[in-house]
Amino acid sequence: MIGPMAHSRARPNPADGKAPVRRATGIVAVVFLVIGVLGFLPGVTNPYDDLRLAGHHSGAALFDTFQVSVLHNLVHLGFGVAGLVLSRTVTRARAYLVGGGAVYLVLWLYGVVMDAGSGANFLPLNGADNWLHLGLGAGMIALGLLTTRRTAG
Repeated sequence: MIGPMAHSRARPNPADGKAPVRRATGIVAVVFLVIGVLGFLPGVTNPYDDLRLAGHHSGAALFDTFQVSVLHNLVHLGFGVAGLVLSRTVTRARAYLVGGGAVYLVLWLYGVVMDAGSGANFLPLNGADNWLHLGLGAGMIALGLLTTRRTAG
């Protein structure tokens, strides 16, 4: 193309002008929504017939790895919706990532010290969930801090 339109895009990028922390929060939120939905899909969650409302008796596992229940999936969906709502401002987006990351680190600690076969395992959690929660917690906090840090100058 020649002229003033030579450097324009065919379609606008919806992320243009959006602070990095807001974009990161939106992406994290969408991932939680997708994971929440996948937790209700037979074939992705196996054995689907073992999916229970809550508790360690739910024998269903997302991707045959992460133990889930209806409550666990609903928590993922709620966390995703909260992220989309909070991604509207820089301050709230950062709070979502840092605060949510802290929640996941507490959940990791809880999963490590709690007896997986006890009634205290209400979500439910297994070893794979614990490692995932550690990574999510650290990653979300890092995203919240790194996407909002000020540069000198």
